[in-house]
Amino acid sequence: MQQYEAGQYDVVVIGAGHAGVEAGLASARMGAKTLMVTINLDMVAFMPCNPSVGGPAKGIVVREIDALGGEMGKNIDKTHIQMRMLNTGKGPAVRALRAQADKFSYQHEMKNTLEKEPNLSLLQGMVESLIIEDGECRGIITQTGAEYRAKTVVITTGTFLRGEIILGDLKYSSGPNNQQPSIKLSEHLQELGFDLVRFKTGTPPRVKGSTIDYDKTEIQPGDDVPRAFSYETTEYITDQLPCWLTYTNEETHKLIDENLHRSPMYSGMIKGTGPRYCPSIEDKVVRFHDKPRHQIFLEPEGRHTQEVYVQGLSTSLPEDVQRKILSTVPGLEKVEMMRAGYAIEYDAIVPTQLWPTLETKRVKNLYTAGQINGTSGYEEAAGQGLMAGINAASRALEKEEVILSRSDAYIGVLIDDLITKGTNEPYRLLTSRAEYRLLLRHDNADLRLTDIGHRIGLISEKRYENFNEKKDAIENEKKRLLSIIIKPNEETQALIREVGGSELKDGIRAADLLRRPEMNYEHIKKLIPSELNLTSDVEEQVEIQIKYEGYIEKSLQQVDKLKKMETKKIPDNIDYDAINGLASEARQKLKEVRPLSLAQASRISGVNPADISILLVYIEQGKIAKVSGER
Repeated sequence: MQQYEAGQYDVVVIGAGHAGVEAGLASARMGAKTLMVTINLDMVAFMPCNPSVGGPAKGIVVREIDALGGEMGKNIDKTHIQMRMLNTGKGPAVRALRAQADKFSYQHEMKNTLEKEPNLSLLQGMVESLIIEDGECRGIITQTGAEYRAKTVVITTGTFLRGEIILGDLKYSSGPNNQQPSIKLSEHLQELGFDLVRFKTGTPPRVKGSTIDYDKTEIQPGDDVPRAFSYETTEYITDQLPCWLTYTNEETHKLIDENLHRSPMYSGMIKGTGPRYCPSIEDKVVRFHDKPRHQIFLEPEGRHTQEVYVQGLSTSLPEDVQRKILSTVPGLEKVEMMRAGYAIEYDAIVPTQLWPTLETKRVKNLYTAGQINGTSGYEEAAGQGLMAGINAASRALEKEEVILSRSDAYIGVLIDDLITKGTNEPYRLLTSRAEYRLLLRHDNADLRLTDIGHRIGLISEKRYENFNEKKDAIENEKKRLLSIIIKPNEETQALIREVGGSELKDGIRAADLLRRPEMNYEHIKKLIPSELNLTSDVEEQVEIQIKYEGYIEKSLQQVDKLKKMETKKIPDNIDYDAINGLASEARQKLKEVRPLSLAQASRISGVNPADISILLVYIEQGKIAKVSGER
C-alpha cells in the first residue's frame, strides 16, 4: 500500500469509545488540534455491555470527570431513562449515583458533541501502525496508507485489539457487537516491545421486552427527586422507565451444571482472564454452589427499542442452552431472545509499562487509556481517557502535565493501582480500593477538582465563578452555625424529643447540635432559619463537613503523611542492582515499575517496608549509580 501524508495535528486519538471521546474532547478544548480515528463512526461511545453509567465508586468517577471538565456526566444527564442514588441509608463516603442509559441516545448525543467541537476532527479508518522516530511517537498510519503526523498519540482501542468472540464452540475474529477487530496494531505494539496480556469479558443475552411477563418480577423505579451527575445540569428528565428484578433458581442452576462441558470457560477454549467482580452465570453457579438463586435485573436498552439487557446472566454457553436458561427464570418463560450472550477475548498492555501521566515508558509521546490498560467499565475508561487527553495535549502544547494523587480522586487511585501494582484480571474500581474514601465522595468532587479543571482550561469562567460562590456560601454557613448558641427552650426540646435525642441542659452551639447522630441540617434550619436561600448541595456540604469533621481531619492527617513520602523522589538514574540488601523480588519489581517516589515504591506488590528503608538510606546518602537511559 502506497503511503501518503494526509495531515498534521497536535494530538491523534485512536478509538472513539468512552476513553477516546474524553481524550479527544479534553485535548481539543485545551487548544490542541486533534484528530480522532475510529473503525466505525456509527459506534462512537457505544455501550456493548450493560446500558448504564455509575454505581459504587464508578458514579464518583463520573462526578470527578465532570468536575475536571469532561463530558460523560453531561451526556448521561441528557440521555438517561432512569436515575437512582445508591446506598442512601449509609454514610456519604459510599453513596453513589447510577443511571440507566438510553444507549442509542447516549451515543448519538456524544457523537453530536464531538462533531460540534471546533478543534476536533473525526475520521473513520483503521490504524495499523505508529510512526516511530528516534524512540518517539510522531503519528499514525492507517490501512489505506494515510500518514497523520502528530506531536502526541493516545491509543484507546478498548476490546478491539485482536478481538475474538466466543459463543459455545464457535470462535471467530471480531470486536464487540460483531465489529471489525484491530489485528495489525496489536502486532505492531508487540514489535515495539510492549508486553501484552490476554483478557476476557462477556455480555448476557438481550430479549424482547414485550415477551416478558413483568407480573412475575419486582419493579425497580428511579428516584422521585431530580438527580444529575454534572454540576452544570439544570434540566432534569422526569419521565423515567423502570427496571425489573427477578432471580435464577435451582432449575436454572441444574441446567447450567448439566451443560458445563459445553461452556468455553470450562472446555479450555477461553484462554483470557475474566473479571472476578463481574463473573458469568456459569462461573457464579460453580463458585457459589450453595446459593439457591442469583439476582437478574431486566434493564431496557432505550426508549425506542424493545431490547432488554438481562443483567446478571452474562454467558458464553451455546445459543440453544441460553434459550433454555432464559425459560427457567420467572417472567422469562416465554421470552424471545433477540441476541445471544457471548464472551470476547482481547489484548491489553501490561499497565506497569506506563508513567502516572499514562504515557508509555517504552515510547515517548505515546499514551494509552481505557480497556487497553487492563480495566473494565465505561467509567474507568472515561476517567483514564480524560487524563490521557489532558496530558497528551499538555505535552503537545508544552504545558504542565497533570497527575492526580490517591487522595485527590478515585481516578488517581485507579491510575496509581494500574501503573504501580498492575493487574492480572480486568480491573474494576471498588470503594475498598481507596484508603481515603471519606475524602473522595460523590458530593464533593467539585471541591476537590474544579480548580484543576479551571487551571487547564476545561472549566469555563462562568462555571468557576459559580463554584467559588458555592465555596463561600458553605464557609459562611459553617461560621454561622459555629457562632449561634441554641438555647434549651420548649421548641428546641420538643424537636430533640421528636427525633429521639437527649434534651439539652444548657445552651449549645448549632454546629455541635448538628453533630449529634439523630440531627440533620433540616432540624437545625427549623430552630435557626437562615435569611440566605441556600441551595441543597450547599446545605449538604455544610452538614457533612460539620458532622464528620473529626473523621475528615484524621484522613487529612494521613494524606499529609503520604505527601511527605511523595516528596521523597527517586532519581531517574538509580541502579537498583547496585543497592545491597534489597530482596530479589523487590529489585525486580522496582526495575519494572520504576517508581517516581518512595510513596509509589511502597505501594508496589512485593516491595516490603525493609526494602523501602534500605532505599531511603541509599537515596539520602546520595549513593546513586548511573545507568544507561534516562526517563
